[in-house]
Amino acid sequence: MASLRIALVQEASGLDQAANRVRLGELTPAGSDLVVFPEAFGRDFGAAGSDISAFAEPLDGPFATEVERVASHRGATVVAGMFETSDDPQRPFNTLVVRGAAHASYRKVHLYDSFGYRESDRLTAGDIAPVVVDIGGFEVGLMTCYDLRFPELARALVDLGAELIVIPSAWVAGDRKVEHWRTLLRARAIENTVFVAAAAQPGPRYTGHSMVVDPLGDVLVEAGTGAEVVTAVIDRSSLEEARRTNPSLANRRL
Repeated sequence: MASLRIALVQEASGLDQAANRVRLGELTPAGSDLVVFPEAFGRDFGAAGSDISAFAEPLDGPFATEVERVASHRGATVVAGMFETSDDPQRPFNTLVVRGAAHASYRKVHLYDSFGYRESDRLTAGDIAPVVVDIGGFEVGLMTCYDLRFPELARALVDLGAELIVIPSAWVAGDRKVEHWRTLLRARAIENTVFVAAAAQPGPRYTGHSMVVDPLGDVLVEAGTGAEVVTAVIDRSSLEEARRTNPSLANRRL
């Protein structure tokens, strides 16, 4: 495919896992090739520092199974975040599941031990193994929320061929947080000459501002702070033109 139709679902997850599963089907729009839900859509984190181990599921559990059903029904690839069981029953993984044209998962590498939070107290970090999948002929790399602050992961994805980086997030609101979010998303796109598609949970707890950024840093679409679905179409000709204009990947000296 020369283009990819992307929908970002900026919706808050709740504490009722069954209700969140129902909302997957309700919120997944028709007519998109790739639909991205936020981080932890299977079940919200709850109060800061909460024990979330009881809400973890395996990758063949109810949430991932429903993601697959919805993807099949809509004829799309769906990406959504959940808590996945790990070898440590008290500290699950923070995982993205990909179902549809691709079947994959990604466990968040960088846990949010920052801005007064200690995600590593309640979660297990994934192995440092970049995940890139083919979706509609585009090579798509996966990152989650706090991973955005680590440019080396984005570059590792690009070194594996990523043309689009998808970043589901629950970016906590606060001073400077929207500015950091927007700046870092555009920086990852510009420095790697890739598209970036980031789906965030909405305010007031989180920042919202889900967006798609092109390889030269132009914002193709951006949500506000509330619940909404935004869409964009990315095309390979724009990627190729950006990499001719700014051949920074080719010019690297290692």
